[in-house]
Amino acid sequence: MLSLENGAAMITGGGSGIGRATAVMLAELGAPVAVADIDGDAIAETAAEIRAAGGEALAVPVDVRDKASINAAFDTVEDWRGPATILVNSAGILQVEPFEDFSVESWNRVLAVNVTGAFLCGQRAAPGMKAAGYGRIVNLSSISGFRAGVGRTAYGTSKAAIAGLTRQMALELGRHGITANAVAPGATATPMTHAAYTEETRATLLPMIPSGFIAEPEDIAAAIVFLTSRQARYVNGHTLPVDGGYLASGMLQTGSLSV
Repeated sequence: MLSLENGAAMITGGGSGIGRATAVMLAELGAPVAVADIDGDAIAETAAEIRAAGGEALAVPVDVRDKASINAAFDTVEDWRGPATILVNSAGILQVEPFEDFSVESWNRVLAVNVTGAFLCGQRAAPGMKAAGYGRIVNLSSISGFRAGVGRTAYGTSKAAIAGLTRQMALELGRHGITANAVAPGATATPMTHAAYTEETRATLLPMIPSGFIAEPEDIAAAIVFLTSRQARYVNGHTLPVDGGYLASGMLQTGSLSV
């Protein structure tokens, strides 16, 4: 069993996908979970699911593009359970456009949510973690931060930036008992990727994934939960691909593999 430090867990993007799976998993391990998202209905549903299973949860509306909204969300959590000693920056958006046609409006929107949101939330969480002498920050990167994808100009760039932001957090916060790491999911079946994973896409993807399947959100959440635990105290500043071996495969695999 993982042992989690006392204090609340704050999960941005907790209304759906990987964020929701992480919130549920942390609650199952006994953490009070603040489910934060811009979608009020979604966070209410996730919090209700957690409470129905016997866990502690609070639905917290937040727009991670807005510093005032972030401050208000953290104030709410601190009034509820004290400082958030776990922060999972799972809020993210995906905009797909060809590089030459990619609008600056789309670029700014993706970077604001995926990078600036994680920066602002981490910055707001740090004082409470320092006061507690303990903290775990997990940011959401992506294999798109390692390998380019057609139409993912802003998304891939934002996820590569998360790796740098994570290292910076680890360097400056590490001596206060705080770790900062990132998880880089591979192909994962979430509401955000639902429209993109057509049968044609799956047929292209699956031969490139040594494990042979597309992940469920819970597969990614399990890695996140480990990084939020006391057992992960010496893992700091890293980006962990959770991708079924996709980044390791290197080449398109056709046919059977024999040794």
